[in-house]
Amino acid sequence: MEILTIGDYDFIKDLVNSSGWLENIGDRNIHSKNDAITYIDKILKTENFHYWVVRIKDTKTPIGIITFLKRTYLAGFDLGFAFLPEFSNNGFAHEAAKAVLLMLSGVPEFDKILATTLNSNKNSIKLLTKLGFSFEKEIEIDNAKLHVYTNKVYQPL
Repeated sequence: MEILTIGDYDFIKDLVNSSGWLENIGDRNIHSKNDAITYIDKILKTENFHYWVVRIKDTKTPIGIITFLKRTYLAGFDLGFAFLPEFSNNGFAHEAAKAVLLMLSGVPEFDKILATTLNSNKNSIKLLTKLGFSFEKEIEIDNAKLHVYTNKVYQPL
């Protein structure tokens, strides 16, 4: 994994327009190179927003992202993930999310990590459960009901 950079604009444009992103995260109205660069620039300038690009080891092809964000409506940081459809359900998200959780496991301020998802996003719920997260509560943000999952102390699986 590598930190997101402006050079990832083509990949980000493809990812945020993929069916999974549009269905589970929402339309970001990114349809050009400039839109993608502006979007990435905003992410990079936002305090407490961390994005890592997951790449195929041999080819360095970007296939997904892992995010670790402090959202205003959550008490803790939110772990997220999104992958291009052709790389979903192959274990890449689990491997990458596990690596981020392991990296954060010794940091006291991250002893409680959250994750949010739509109740309809069964793949996300399955992965969160596999990573040791448990359902905590349902919240409503911008007219969408999100399920909040908690992982108080990450234990490597």
